Amino acid sequence: MDSTKIASREEKHLLNVRYLSKMKGKGRSPLQVNAKDSVTGLIGGFLTIFVLVYLTNMTSAMWLMAPFGASCVLAFGVWNAPLSQPRNIIGGHFVSTFVGLAIYHLFGDEPWAIGLAVGLAIAVMMLTKTTHPPAGADPLVVILGAYSWSYLITPVLIGSIVIVFFALIINNLRSNREYPTFWI
Repeated sequence: MDSTKIASREEKHLLNVRYLSKMKGKGRSPLQVNAKDSVTGLIGGFLTIFVLVYLTNMTSAMWLMAPFGASCVLAFGVWNAPLSQPRNIIGGHFVSTFVGLAIYHLFGDEPWAIGLAVGLAIAVMMLTKTTHPPAGADPLVVILGAYSWSYLITPVLIGSIVIVFFALIINNLRSNREYPTFWI
């Protein structure tokens, strides 16, 4: 074997080792256990989802979708994070659902369309500064559920406003919390 092929193999091996070494992580989780924060999350998540389920049961409208549970984790568990702010909760769900509905109504529920909807929703949320991880599931919900455009208002817009409303009330009951950290 000539030295060029050997050098090329060694270089590829080093690239693979460097790439894989990025996945080992460093240290331990920085998350702290705080009983008051846990109770705030319990109360916030319970009340918010309870109200959305109650409204769904009492009216003919759907007020709840699965990604709202994950939004509650952010709104009450990491309330001060950029992706947990009202702009991100409301805007992220709205933008992501809009993208999902548009792709569904243009292309149907083809596997490639579902993948495109999620990828496009991520890109549009990032471009509009409304990134909210739970909203990444919204295109899946609307396409697999074959929902109409009215889903954008109920449950998405109204439900995300309810989440923010409870986040405003419950987070600010704590003296060491100020929610939101930004609106715009």
